[in-house]
Order: sequence, then structure tokens, then C-alpha cells
Amino acid sequence: MQEVEQVAFARGIKAADLMEQAGEGIACVVEQFFPMPGTCVVYCGKGNNAGDTLVAARYLAERGWKILARLSFAPEEMPLLPQDHLHTLLRQYDAECIEKISKITTYPLVLLDGVLGIGAQGAPRGSLAILIQEMNEVRSELGAFTVAVDLPSGLDLTTGFPSECCVKADLTVTIAYAKTGLLADTATNNVGRLAVVTLTELKSSEGDEASLITAESLRALLPSRLFDVHKGMFGHVGIIAGSRGYLGAARLASSAALHAGAGLVTLYALPEIYDLLAVSVPPEVMVKPIACYTNVLSESLHALAIGPGIGSQYHSEILTVIEKATIPCLVDADALNALASDMEILLKCQAPRLLTPHPGEMERLFSRKNQTRAAWATDFGRQYPVTLLLKGARTIIAEQKQPLAYNATGNPGMASGGMGDVLSGVAVSFLAAGHQPREAAMLGAWLCGHAAELAIFYGTASPESLIASDVIAHLGNAMKDLREGVF
Repeated sequence: MQEVEQVAFARGIKAADLMEQAGEGIACVVEQFFPMPGTCVVYCGKGNNAGDTLVAARYLAERGWKILARLSFAPEEMPLLPQDHLHTLLRQYDAECIEKISKITTYPLVLLDGVLGIGAQGAPRGSLAILIQEMNEVRSELGAFTVAVDLPSGLDLTTGFPSECCVKADLTVTIAYAKTGLLADTATNNVGRLAVVTLTELKSSEGDEASLITAESLRALLPSRLFDVHKGMFGHVGIIAGSRGYLGAARLASSAALHAGAGLVTLYALPEIYDLLAVSVPPEVMVKPIACYTNVLSESLHALAIGPGIGSQYHSEILTVIEKATIPCLVDADALNALASDMEILLKCQAPRLLTPHPGEMERLFSRKNQTRAAWATDFGRQYPVTLLLKGARTIIAEQKQPLAYNATGNPGMASGGMGDVLSGVAVSFLAAGHQPREAAMLGAWLCGHAAELAIFYGTASPESLIASDVIAHLGNAMKDLREGVF
């Protein structure tokens, strides 16, 4: 990044212009999560990272936020650009420098971490460490939401290892490109949600081939619909899901498929659960009784989701469907557990397969050998000709001859039952509409994660109260945001 900046400066690009663009982008991300203004406390070191943070604070001040500043050094020790931005805040926007955070009366309370930038080396010490510790305490004790600018101060951006004194951010807004360390397994709890503010003047052809899934990168996959379309143009989804005690999985998956745009949705039910499902699913879902699961092989469908809540007693039939179906299939939950007994089936499938395991299911499919999640997913993709969506706080999508893709949307509220069933329904709807499995996986992961964010920041949910149905309810707005290119 430092080399990329130097190349830009050599072309005549001004640091002040880059700082202005970065700061405006940071403010836009904050407003995405907090549509109503509150109190923003700006934590500043004495580098240009503080300048980006102060510019962001100015934009927030213009939009009604109360701005407070906590400095690690005297203002005159800062470079001239950050100094100028600090003086502008103090003189024109009624901001104030404070020695400590006292009682906060205006919420939300957002902390902007601009203590350390990409040039920092070693563990934070002295006044820098004091500010980092304070941020973590205020987040814990006063319910603040911490936004790290470019990186959480104290995190090694190359290795992803946090120092003993490291900011715990809820959201990291990184500038120009996602840095390798931000996506490391060891960094997740310090980075939180990850967003990228692109700067068009900073260009590089180097770096890891892996990509971060963003609304901007997905927008072309979800074009506006023509006016004269009909349901036959958006695919017929088949779903094998549900059993006694697990009917909710079928209801969630089928409802999610509807809300993700499927033209038709048919839920296949064995005799013992048909009556129960027929009266409990949304009226738009067709429920069709079948004598055994292999009967779906003769159905006219565009894609099939297999597994949510089906139990363990039909493994043989499920394996036959996975192997023999001539349409794209999404394999999840109990179907993955069935597959674990005969992984060679993946080498004989008749059409594309998208697997969506959580870490426990993945361990049964392909034992982890003291690897990072990225290496684990990569090795699986090399061995099996399928698309893998490995769930987690950093969902990873892997496929042979394709770079890894990381999803960064979502929040801790998604750690509850039914979220995987919703993802299955969303992703299979895109398969049925004609998307490739990799595309369907990326769309499903981003949309479900962002819908969960909307439920909290624009709805009434909290991380504790969020449920899978909340995600379905916010899918429509998530699609609107994707088209508008939010962070």
C-alpha cells in the first residue's frame, strides 16, 4: 500500500485529495450502519491515519453528529494535514478535545479508531496503548460501537495477529484494498465487519488473487428486471427439507427461496409430514407428496436444495439424489452428513453441486489438518469438483481454478438456528435462475449477511434477539442496497 501511494504521488496525486476521499467514504459507511446521528469520539494518533479519521468526523459533524476528540499527542506533533483538519473541526463544528469520556447522553456512541496506520510496527506503547485500552473499555462498559479506520490499531496487517494491546472493532473500514491480515482467522474478533472504501487513484496489479465480496462486485449479477417478465423466467426451485421435529427448516428454506426471487417453489414431503407442511408453509409454496426422495429425479425443476432438517434415516436415498440429479443442487445440513459417508459421489455427480457446510459439517466431510480456514477450503476445492461455501464469520467460497472469495457482511446475531436454512433457500433460488454455483454462493452469503445487518440497524432486532425469519423479512431491502452499491 505504501508503494501504491508513492506511485500515485509521483503521478501528481495529492495526499490531501486522497485523505478527503477516504474520510468521506468512512463517514458514508458509518451512516450506513447508523442512519440517525449520535456522538462520535475520534481517537487520533499523530499519523495520516488520524487525518482520514478527522475528515470522516467533519462529514459526520455536517450531518448532525456531536464530535469529541481524544488525542495521543499534542496537536502540534501531528503532521500538517491532520493538524489542519483538527483545527477545522474545533473552530467550525463545535467539536472539542477531551481528556476522558464522561457520561454520554446522546446515542448511538461511535468510536473512530485512528490511532495507528499501515506504517505502524511493533506493539503499541505509551499514550497509544492507553487510548486503545480506553476504546475497548468504553465499548464494553458504555455500549459503544467501534469503527477502526484502515485497521484495528495493534493488529499486524501482514500476519493478522493482534498484539496484546489491540482494538476490538465492530467494523473496520479499510482504504483502497482489503489487507491480507484483516482476513486472517486470528484477526476476526478484532476486525469485525469489514468494508472497503475504494480510491480510484490508488491502483495495483499485485496482491493475493482472493477477493472480498462487495455489493459493487455483485451488482451486475442482479440486474433490474424487464417489465414483461413472467415466473417461468426465474426458475423452478425444488426443496427436500423437513422431518418430524424439524419442520421449521423446510418452512424457512422455502420462504427464503420465494423472497430471493424464485419463479416457483415446490417443497417435497414424505407421507408422514405432508399434512403438517401443507398447512404451515407460505401459501405461495407448492407442497408435493412423494413416496421416497428419489422420486424428485423425475421432476421438472431448474435447481434443487437438499438437506435442511431431513434427519438421518434416509441417507441412501439422499446420496442417490446427490449423485444422479441432472440439475444444479445445493447440498446442506443432513444431506452433508449423508455425503460424509461416501465422498467419492462428488466425483460422479451429473451436474454442478454447491455445498454449504458449517465448520462441524465440514470437519465430517474433510478433516482439518491444523490449517487456516482458507487453506482448508482451498484443499477441499482442489480435491472435489464442486463449489464450497464454508460458513463462518468470514464465509469463504472455494472452487477449483478460482481464487477464494470472502464474505464480510453479517453480525454475531446470525449465530442462531435456521440461518443456514435461509441461506440454502436464497442460494438455490439463484441457481434456479441460471447463475453459476459460485455466483449463487456469493449472492446468498452477501444478501443474508446484509439482511441481518438491516434487521439490527434499521429494524428492531439486536444481536441477541435476531432470528432467521428477520433475515428473510429484510432480504428485499438487502437487494435494493446491493443494487445501490452500499458497503
